[in-house]
Amino acid sequence: MMRKHTRLIGWVAAVLVITGFCLLGQWQLQRMHEKQALLDQQVPAHAQALRLAAALSAPPTLRWVEDHGQYLPGTVLLDNQTREGRAGFKLYQPFLSDGGARVLVDLGWQPMPPDRVLPPLQPPHGHARIAGLLAPPPASGIALGPALATTVQPGIWLANRMPPDEVARALGLPADSLPTRVLRLDPSLPGGYARDLDLLPNTLPPSRHLGYAVQWFGLALTVLVVALVLELRSRRRVSPDSRR
Repeated sequence: MMRKHTRLIGWVAAVLVITGFCLLGQWQLQRMHEKQALLDQQVPAHAQALRLAAALSAPPTLRWVEDHGQYLPGTVLLDNQTREGRAGFKLYQPFLSDGGARVLVDLGWQPMPPDRVLPPLQPPHGHARIAGLLAPPPASGIALGPALATTVQPGIWLANRMPPDEVARALGLPADSLPTRVLRLDPSLPGGYARDLDLLPNTLPPSRHLGYAVQWFGLALTVLVVALVLELRSRRRVSPDSRR
């Protein structure tokens, strides 16, 4: 009876571990497909530029946007962003177009000081012309803790991820007013910080995600094989005892 109870606990533990490994492998495959789909898209020519409102209402593919409007108060610093091997953060500023559409504008990258004391920042404000690529935001890691935290500088938030609803709430914007995409500001425009239009910045390529998926599924298979071997050995030990 005790052996049966122990075997049952062992199988429950094995199933839980196998399920966890399979879920991680599935997540890696999902990330691979998402990134490959993004890379398969063609960056639109500047001649195909749309107004912000039109681009946001179109199917969610890469869009080149040119528009006029004004920067709104509030700046979000997305932490843990690397550039050329250096740690830093990306700056995002909400923008309201003359047509009434809102978007977070990627102003570029700034290095994070070793002591993590933010340097004085001067976000843009007032009326401006924007041009850039409407694209998905940087990928988020595992969601741990609050997404945004205040800083000592008024109106500036430090984020480890950017859920649109939480960002809008922190910046005092209407609910559901921010899209899931951001505007990657044209590097040729004046102002802002170091920036480019790399579609997969600070992240792994699809091939790496496939490799990790294979590893997770391989671990799941290994646990299953070990569990089966232990089960067979346990039955062989029990079988002679049952014949006595």
